[in-house]
Amino acid sequence: MTALPEATRTYDFVGIGLGPFNLGLACLTEPIAELDGVFLESKPGFEWHAGMFLDGAHLQTPFLSDLVTLADPTSPYSFLNYLKEQGRLYSFYIRENFYPLRVEYDDYCRWAASRLTGVRFGATVTEVTYEDDLYVVRTRAGDTYRARHLVLGTGTPPHIPEVCRDLGGDFIHNSRYLRHKAELQRKKSITLVGSGQSAAEIYHDLLGEIDVHGYRLNWVTRSPRFFPLEYTKLTLEMTSPEYVDYYHALPEPTRYRLTEQQKGLFKGIDGDLINDIFDLLYEKSLGGPVPTRLLTNSALTGASHDDGTYTLAFRQEEQEKDYELRSEGLILATGYRYVEPEFLKPVRDRLRYDSRGNFDVARNYSVDVTGRGVFLQNAGVHTHSVTSPDLGMGAYRNSYIIRELLGSEYYPVEKTIAFQEFAA
Repeated sequence: MTALPEATRTYDFVGIGLGPFNLGLACLTEPIAELDGVFLESKPGFEWHAGMFLDGAHLQTPFLSDLVTLADPTSPYSFLNYLKEQGRLYSFYIRENFYPLRVEYDDYCRWAASRLTGVRFGATVTEVTYEDDLYVVRTRAGDTYRARHLVLGTGTPPHIPEVCRDLGGDFIHNSRYLRHKAELQRKKSITLVGSGQSAAEIYHDLLGEIDVHGYRLNWVTRSPRFFPLEYTKLTLEMTSPEYVDYYHALPEPTRYRLTEQQKGLFKGIDGDLINDIFDLLYEKSLGGPVPTRLLTNSALTGASHDDGTYTLAFRQEEQEKDYELRSEGLILATGYRYVEPEFLKPVRDRLRYDSRGNFDVARNYSVDVTGRGVFLQNAGVHTHSVTSPDLGMGAYRNSYIIRELLGSEYYPVEKTIAFQEFAA
């Protein structure tokens, strides 16, 4: 049977963006004959945080949080099947560590993407319109895709604080760290701003070679401490269907308040890494004072760049005192924030927003006025709590979205898994 030209073919859905979540959806929909979908990704191939493939860096979730296993343990796109085909299954077994290396997870995702028929790389979406009851997706190359549904998976781009937007110089976001590590280490001083897992990995990496290159190293965070990721088992039950039900039903102001309070549940530092940093500081200090400073409670309030040096203004929030640091190198480990894609402008009247202008994400992950036309991957912490960015809940969300697309349950969607009760 000859395939229809894209301009006249009608898909059941178009997935825009191919991060781990939409890639998982692609893997889970591939064997479903009743669903015809296509995934469009602007990059020439799969790429996931390539700038942070530091030696030994690993996921903060176990290998079961792969693209498919928690929805379909028999899927050929599982991490274990990837290991088997790579000849590393027994080595992984002997390693006795549930947490895949970050570079290994990226390679696994590339392996899965290379096996899929519905993925189009190098396809930059420029516009989405709604015509004749269909979403019409147009790309820079001039291709047109028509579909009954959209699944948005464009991810969360690096966040640059407002005071650094027009700063100039050669500062970097942590997402580009490895690419610029060598030139950073040629500077006399480096300042790292931020305190999540990525910041801790970079600090540990730079601290390990501080005496080789002779730079001064500052690590500054607005947080009151370098707090660990909370990873106890009853806390992990907050990544459960019951907690999503509970959280989603809360009033909007309460959810936003909890969003701020719960950052330690998904933005903290691996506890072993915190201990490794302390041990390394201790080891380095045996030879005398280490040229490094760790500063907490310090909000970045201003920044300027002149003659190869950054002047950074901070506010010590507990003391309510201002101070400055001067540094030749600057790394912003300031996280990632969702930005609504420009290509959605023509269909904004079909999308739902809350009082703060963010997507009003329904319990079934839809963001459109019909409640079943446009679905959102990630970017829903304010509606679906810490489960939104959690890799382990990706397969669950995709099972849910597939049920909405099909109108029937193809993969079992768990409803109750927690021992504790969240509501009165």
